[in-house]
Amino acid sequence: MTAATEVKLEPGVGEIVRRIPHRYPILLLDRVLEVEPGHRLTAQKAVTVAEPCYRGSGEATGDWAYPVALLIESLAQAAVLLAVWEQPNPDVLAGQVELAGGMREVRIHRPVYPGSVLEHRVELVRSIGDTAILAGRTIVDDETVLEVGHFVLALRDVETLRTPAPTRLV
Repeated sequence: MTAATEVKLEPGVGEIVRRIPHRYPILLLDRVLEVEPGHRLTAQKAVTVAEPCYRGSGEATGDWAYPVALLIESLAQAAVLLAVWEQPNPDVLAGQVELAGGMREVRIHRPVYPGSVLEHRVELVRSIGDTAILAGRTIVDDETVLEVGHFVLALRDVETLRTPAPTRLV
């Protein structure tokens, strides 16, 4: 990262919640390690046994693997952060909201478990108007556990998504 693009980051979730509307229990990132706006971002998430997804399930089944859907969602949140870094919107009821358009070339290499620290590395592949195409991977202990070849993200004005009030016939 060059001095011209260096971004000073505040440790912890403060930097994240100022930029995207995700909050507990669905905020699945703990910190941003590095960002080059418009190009790439690296974020972390620590998987702990205290997560809501483990309440009552892991102990009963003996399977403590972190749910794949949450692993993908955590990477997707890092991608959203990169896409909106320079135009943040922490309020889902105003401004532009982030809509996942789809993912492809998703490869899960191995499960992760409580005690793992996920490192998401995402990059902007292409930006077309208010739509972004991103790619990324998640690393645990220097091993890639998840890869996403393409993630389409659309930003839409919240007003266009509101359901119009029904008209009354008299």
